[in-house]
Amino acid sequence: MTTLLDGYRDHIVAAHKQPLFLLLVGFITSFVFIRFSVRMIRAQVRWWPGNVTPGGLHIHHMVFGLGFLLAGGIGVFATYGGHPWIDLFGLLFGIGCGLVLDEFALILHLDDVYWSEQGRKSVDAVIFGILFTGLLLVGYVPLGAEPTGETRWGLVTVISVNALAMVVTLLKGKVWTGLLGIMVPGLSWIGAVRLARPSSPWARWRYASSPRLRARALRRERLLHRRADRARTWLFDLIAGAPDKVPAHHPAAHRVAEQMAARATAHLDAHTARALARRSARLADRRSAAGGAEHPSGGHRGAGTSGAPAYGAPGDRAGRHDRSGQRRRAVRAGRSRTYAIAPSGQEPRPGRRRRLRTHTRRMSR
Repeated sequence: MTTLLDGYRDHIVAAHKQPLFLLLVGFITSFVFIRFSVRMIRAQVRWWPGNVTPGGLHIHHMVFGLGFLLAGGIGVFATYGGHPWIDLFGLLFGIGCGLVLDEFALILHLDDVYWSEQGRKSVDAVIFGILFTGLLLVGYVPLGAEPTGETRWGLVTVISVNALAMVVTLLKGKVWTGLLGIMVPGLSWIGAVRLARPSSPWARWRYASSPRLRARALRRERLLHRRADRARTWLFDLIAGAPDKVPAHHPAAHRVAEQMAARATAHLDAHTARALARRSARLADRRSAAGGAEHPSGGHRGAGTSGAPAYGAPGDRAGRHDRSGQRRRAVRAGRSRTYAIAPSGQEPRPGRRRRLRTHTRRMSR
């Protein structure tokens, strides 16, 4: 314990880094507390206070985080950064950072995606903020090395190469390797040398003209990166909770509407296919009817003087009435509407065009 206190005095207090250290403490503490709070609220634990909803308005903790940020930032300028105020305002600023970055995905999407897959961006933002603050606390040199007059330019070179390798690693789609490479230079260098992920910008730029490299990247994605993604997903579920399968902001009415739209689309496709089949059958019957030059009774087809009444005659009207009754009874019984074909010896009435109905009218019982 004494060793820890001596190290704190030597590396934090004596180096004038206590405000930054308190900022990091407030950052981590507020993130852990708010994640614990929202998970208790999600589990509907009775002894936990729950959401802040004055008048039915849900106030997100991002609003409180903005208040802490304003208090910490304005307070430092108002007190000229003097002690002990700068330590207090540094702690307040860190608490505000944790609360705001925990809802970074909501700010990015301008939508309540906290418990969805998009909400994982908040965890990425928080971890990046903690790593960056830790880098500043350790020093501007990775691994906390202190430059001297002889090694200054060598360390500047190492920092520059590490920053370039980190950018290349991020472009290759290896986010966590690049972020951890800020503190450990070797990780970012390894990530910059190895193959990029198939969905990364680097792969789109460089692998489009090289099928062999793209095939290797896809094979490595299947064998290695998917396992790492499963481990990362498990870790994020442990830290922040598993996301919902359906976004929490998605109302039930929208889900029902989407299901109905999908069913209607499938029914429309089947109904259109049936209508086309019926139309093809009608055209085939008409062609076969047109092949006969004479009516079965001996007269010319459509003359109206033979034994069969002409189309539109009183007898035909009665027949059409019977067919319409059959169609109506079929629809009431739940069967598909059937389209009857006019007798082969009859022609349609002049000036009237019959249309094929592709939908079923709603019949009242």
